Amino acid sequence: MYKKQFEIRWSDVDANGHLANSAYTNFMSHARMSFFGEHGFSMPEIRKYNVGPVVFYEHMYYFKESFIGAPITVTIEVSGLSEDGMLFMFKHDFYNENGDNLAYCEMQGAWIDLKARKLTALPKPLLSLAEKFPKSEDFKILTKADTRKHGVQPKPLSVQTI
Repeated sequence: MYKKQFEIRWSDVDANGHLANSAYTNFMSHARMSFFGEHGFSMPEIRKYNVGPVVFYEHMYYFKESFIGAPITVTIEVSGLSEDGMLFMFKHDFYNENGDNLAYCEMQGAWIDLKARKLTALPKPLLSLAEKFPKSEDFKILTKADTRKHGVQPKPLSVQTI
C-alpha cells in the first residue's frame, strides 16, 4: 500500500470549515502522481511515450469530517489493470492522525495518446513497470466492460433542457 501525507490548508476547506470535496480529489490526484513517479511513471518518462493519464470516474464515500491544520494520510492500492495496461483502477482511503478512516474512493482511469487524443495501451517499457505495481487483495484484470459497469452513457443535450 502506498501512502502520502498532507496537511489541510486554508484553501482546502469549504464554507462549513471542513475538508472540501474538491480537496479530496486534489489530494488523490497528487498522491497518484507521486505513486506513478515512484514507480517509474514520472512526467518526463511518460511524455517520452506521448501518453497521459485520464480519469473516468471517482466514486467517493465520506465517513468523518477533517479540519484545517489537521494532517491526513491518503493511501493507494491498485485494484485493477487491463492486460495491455490501458485501463487502471485505484482504491484510496483517507485517514486522520488517529487512524480514523475519513473517506474512501474508488477511481478508474486509462492512458491516452496525447497526439491522437484516444485511449491507448501502454508501451511495453511502461507496461512492464505497471505489471509490478503493488496490488490490492481484490485486484482484478480489467476489460472494457468494466468501464461501463455503472451503466452511465453520454446523452445529447435536447432543446428542452436548455
